Amino acid sequence: MKTLKIIGLAMLMALTSSLAQAQESASTSGGVDKEGIAKKLANPIANMISVPLQYEFSRGIGANQGGSEQTLLFQPVAPFDLGGGDTFILRPIVAGVREVSVQGASGQPFSGYGIASVTIESFYAPNTNSSWIWGVGPYAVSPSGNSGKFGSQQTGAGVTGVVLNRHGPWTYGLLGYQSWNVGGNPTFGTQNNLYGQPFVAYTTKDAWTYTVNMEAQYNYDSHRTSNPLYTGVSKLMVFDGVPIQFAAGPMYYISNVPGGPSGWGARATATLVILK
Repeated sequence: MKTLKIIGLAMLMALTSSLAQAQESASTSGGVDKEGIAKKLANPIANMISVPLQYEFSRGIGANQGGSEQTLLFQPVAPFDLGGGDTFILRPIVAGVREVSVQGASGQPFSGYGIASVTIESFYAPNTNSSWIWGVGPYAVSPSGNSGKFGSQQTGAGVTGVVLNRHGPWTYGLLGYQSWNVGGNPTFGTQNNLYGQPFVAYTTKDAWTYTVNMEAQYNYDSHRTSNPLYTGVSKLMVFDGVPIQFAAGPMYYISNVPGGPSGWGARATATLVILK
């Protein structure tokens, strides 16, 4: 079944079409502050509802590094106003995966698709009255009953945190989480992980955003780190008063875990913004 691949190609086609319209006039934007919204999208704890759909292609997977993987992430962001400028941000993430010709320990290649995990990230973000802001909250991840073909079968729980600065067109900071195993089969990997994502983004007046980030995850049991570097460009468009941001870019695994993705990959994202 090629569902994830078809969706990913459709997202890339939509991105190409949208970028061709990048010089759209302000009159078609319905008065929407595109630059301001683009800056908020670079901020993981912004007080704004958004619905990203992210497609990612990775290669070099399996015992012989001959397989490939396509991942589709659905990761809506829902902020709740606590009053006084304080917010609570809830970010559930559902990961669907399709693997092709991934060789396991048995030597037999595997191809298939399924739900890899369901993750909940949350942040309490107080009003700091400063360009520097931070957030912290509980973290949980469930394997959603997967067979082990798409990652750990363990359930994890822990804490998330983020600190960032918004300075003119720049947004930069560090997002991370600490997860501990709270049960499940450790055969296909554990949830004893430390994750850190330093990021920097630059947003222009016409709502282009240039982003660089690293997503390092260290597993305490295997003593190995997976660390993809991503560089991307995005453009915020407005269609009938509805903001949508399209992004794409390459990624490269600086380090990887045994059997995990390696070398070059790519990512494309479409993000719907719901204005209050």
